[in-house]
Amino acid sequence: MQPAASVTQAPLIEQVLRLFEAGDPAILTLLAEDIDFRIDHYKDDADTAWQQARGMGAFGPVLQRLGQEIFPQGTRIRDLTTKTLCDGWAMTRMEQEFFYPRRNGMVNSVTYIITHEEAGQIDYFRETVTTIDTI
Repeated sequence: MQPAASVTQAPLIEQVLRLFEAGDPAILTLLAEDIDFRIDHYKDDADTAWQQARGMGAFGPVLQRLGQEIFPQGTRIRDLTTKTLCDGWAMTRMEQEFFYPRRNGMVNSVTYIITHEEAGQIDYFRETVTTIDTI
């Protein structure tokens, strides 16, 4: 008799990012009601003041605007690596490819995301966009 295969579930942040990639509204079930969310851009003059939210009420409009203004054609995750830290913290490196209206073309972007999860939901999300390279 063969031993049962071990099933490893992806880290919660990777599940969230895959749902975002798929445009799946189930993403909201993995985010805490009191989510503390922000996206920053390293050495980019883009106005990112609107890319932050405290609480699900403020997050919904940010998510909608991201979809309309940054990812109108969606995104494709090319690489995703998460290092689980301790006490619910994780550090994720993501490389993605998407049509970026600001550059009127396809780009490749590398971001780093620090998250905290509690009770099966992300309650803290900080993303730093480090590169946006035109393809």
